[in-house]
Amino acid sequence: MKIHRQLGLWLWALGLTPLLAQAAWRPLVDFSESFDLAAVRRTDASIGVTNLSTGAALRIHTGQQERWPGVTLHAPGGHWDLSAYAFVSLRVKNVGTNLVTVYCRVDNPGADGKKYCVTDSVTLAPGQTNTLKVRLSHESGDTLNGKLFGMRGYPVRRQNADALQVSNITQLVLFVKKSPTDHEFAVAAVQATGEHTPPTAWVTDAESFFPFIDSFGQYKHKDWPGKVHSLAELQARRTTEAAELAAQPGPTNWDEYGGWNGGPRRAATGFFRTEKVDGKWWLVDPAGNLFWSHGIDCVRLLDATPIAERETWFDDLPADSAATHEFFGRHFALKGHYAGHEVATFNFTGLNLQRKYGPEWRQVYPAVAHQRLRSWGLNTIGNWSDPDIYRQHRTPYTDTISSSGATMIAGSTGYWGKFPDVFAASFAATLRRAMASKSATSANDPWCLGYFSDNEMSWGDATALAQAALQSPTDQAAKLEFLRDLKVKYANIGALNAVWGTHHASWDALLASRLAPDKQKAQADLTAFEEKLAATYFHSVREAIKSVAPHQLYLGCRFAAVNDTVAQAAAKDCDVVSYNLYRQTIADFQFPGGDKSTNYLLGCDIKPPTEAALAGVNCRRAIT
Repeated sequence: MKIHRQLGLWLWALGLTPLLAQAAWRPLVDFSESFDLAAVRRTDASIGVTNLSTGAALRIHTGQQERWPGVTLHAPGGHWDLSAYAFVSLRVKNVGTNLVTVYCRVDNPGADGKKYCVTDSVTLAPGQTNTLKVRLSHESGDTLNGKLFGMRGYPVRRQNADALQVSNITQLVLFVKKSPTDHEFAVAAVQATGEHTPPTAWVTDAESFFPFIDSFGQYKHKDWPGKVHSLAELQARRTTEAAELAAQPGPTNWDEYGGWNGGPRRAATGFFRTEKVDGKWWLVDPAGNLFWSHGIDCVRLLDATPIAERETWFDDLPADSAATHEFFGRHFALKGHYAGHEVATFNFTGLNLQRKYGPEWRQVYPAVAHQRLRSWGLNTIGNWSDPDIYRQHRTPYTDTISSSGATMIAGSTGYWGKFPDVFAASFAATLRRAMASKSATSANDPWCLGYFSDNEMSWGDATALAQAALQSPTDQAAKLEFLRDLKVKYANIGALNAVWGTHHASWDALLASRLAPDKQKAQADLTAFEEKLAATYFHSVREAIKSVAPHQLYLGCRFAAVNDTVAQAAAKDCDVVSYNLYRQTIADFQFPGGDKSTNYLLGCDIKPPTEAALAGVNCRRAIT
């Protein structure tokens, strides 16, 4: 099972943010006898008033019909002004008999679960009580005369891109994810807590704030455990690091691959594979030992931060010289302030590695990275990592191929881009080229677990890509394929019109149309084509991988959001179905539909850990 956890730049998860004053608090909901149960909006839920040790509580019983059963608590008078606070917190007790993950969503007007809201959750065993805290992502506000830009938030504060209007919180939504069992939990002490300190409170004006990044690439105006204060201190850490790694070499019951040495032995095939052992699916390493993949991606020698238009931000940015030239670069930005442009960057990571390990840092650091991974209990190097590190064959790794460059479905949309047209000749050709480039590197390397394909693709609902095909031009291969299927099913265009409620004069008229049909009326045909498209995608990728690397695993496409139709198609061709789940726990994850005995394993990314979270680290950075 592959478990990754999102490290990112969330310093608050590592205890590096300043402590918030906890004295400030404000009750938001009173569940005492005067509480009006009729005012609570319920979605597949029943409610009542009860008591916890913290006082009166709302008892919520959720059913199994809706996707997100729960309740909505409206703000008295229409809104709460929580500008002075950092969190909404509540005590939650699992009074049912099943493990439950309870979510709390804090809403502005127009909230839809993604925009104008923030959400957090807590997972509880039966009888367990804990505090659920939702961080209020305040609007950025002062940009210091426009000199701060292109950031998700201010230094030292974790901010979301879509910040809340904290002065206009309209409701709290308490809910669980749909499951085959009922859940019952109680909530009490619903309040705003923590004093919100504006991000520029530590400086008086822009002149005193800039520059705010020191010569090591760190924020200047605060201190924290682990911060580097001098070159001598950084170099001294090489000695202490070596001593720590020697004293803590890592798990003693692992084989060379990080497999369970001493556990159930299976056949040693020389490559990673999947096998069902005692009714559970496992990865098995090349030596025949059971393997729990626990890793981190982006294990690199170099990283980069944009410096264009930001000259005043840096305290001591080196000049581009023979000694530092390798740390300057240019990167294309997909998102954020620099989106669509190639931007100048500087690599503090590489410079600091050079400072710490000396002129031979490129030769020295990869070995240290492997030692550190093993010491931390990590046995997998994930995607987007440096070949100079993973090709040392000391830690198993994953690789990836992309369909980028293939023809895209013109009518599709997505966060990372349009969806590839799997019926176009360029799709299979692109995959073959991608795998051919691996023939002399990761293909047939026993240390490579296998291959992912693409990443967080925008599948949409079970009809989205079929609709996108119909909204594409007449030469779109997916559209032509869809019409061929429709012509086989329907004797003539009139028969299709009768089912879809459309008025196409001919098949050519349907081909020329860029309009999607009524989703409900055309659902059977849309879903059938979605199934065909998904099956074609996964089968084509599998064939491309196995043609070059027949002994290695196809690890799926890392679903960020996916419908049941696509997930079931993936299970037929993927050796491992992988998910990127940006959560603090996967305790409530269920494979969406299908035969539960299907050969699949769960691979995922999860957010910074709580005590209940499964271990692992996934660190991916992007220029924003």
